[in-house]
Amino acid sequence: MTLEEAMQMASRDERFKATVYAMNSLLIHKGVYTHQEFQQLFIEWVAKEERKKAAPQKSNPHPSLCDA
Repeated sequence: MTLEEAMQMASRDERFKATVYAMNSLLIHKGVYTHQEFQQLFIEWVAKEERKKAAPQKSNPHPSLCDA
């Protein structure tokens, strides 16, 4: 199967998931970070997003790219 064939077979969501999977696998394999480091950062991100959901929404007149 070629990359083009795989791209045509997969939905948009599946293509995104495959991209994240491939990038993380490569970065771990190359030693950029460990599986444990990835897990910790994943957990931190989810916890931060959950806190945002639980907190009252504030209007920020100067949103940053980090808010996205």
